[in-house]
Amino acid sequence: MSEQELAEGCRAGDNRARKELYELFAQPMLCLCFRYVANLEQAQDLLHDGFLKVFSSISLFTYQGEGSLRAWMSRVFTNVALGFLRANKLLPSLVPLETITDTADEEEEPDANRLPIDVLMRLVAELPPGYRTVFNLYVFEEWSHKEIAAYLHIQEKSSASQLNRARKMLMERIRNYLKSTE
Repeated sequence: MSEQELAEGCRAGDNRARKELYELFAQPMLCLCFRYVANLEQAQDLLHDGFLKVFSSISLFTYQGEGSLRAWMSRVFTNVALGFLRANKLLPSLVPLETITDTADEEEEPDANRLPIDVLMRLVAELPPGYRTVFNLYVFEEWSHKEIAAYLHIQEKSSASQLNRARKMLMERIRNYLKSTE
């Protein structure tokens, strides 16, 4: 079935369409959830919650061409993951802008392309929750700093700073990993 047919089937309560939607999107949505919580068991719980939310709010989805269902679902799952982080008070670990000291930029960035994708995703998952959240929203979900700031109730400068710190921390970890494998 096409994305449009899947959405229409789910909207109509067709269990075959729901099953196909789940089978098609469960893995990428689990990966999305894992990027935020860095714990497989919690990510699986969020996957379940996310699909419940998708099925209960599919009437709000408007088909806008191939890929729009996946994009809409990604937004739903991102909101479910962020809701979990907020409910469990994991977002307050965002570091206030005033407490961040500038560090000198490294002259040469490590070649992240030399890392297996599972290692890179593990390194992202190991970032502190606040850094990881801003990094995921900016890099993977392609939210602007303005959107991130509004959603997380922080200043845009704090979002940009958190992203900068997350990148620096990630680069350092990539450097260390590459050194350990040489």
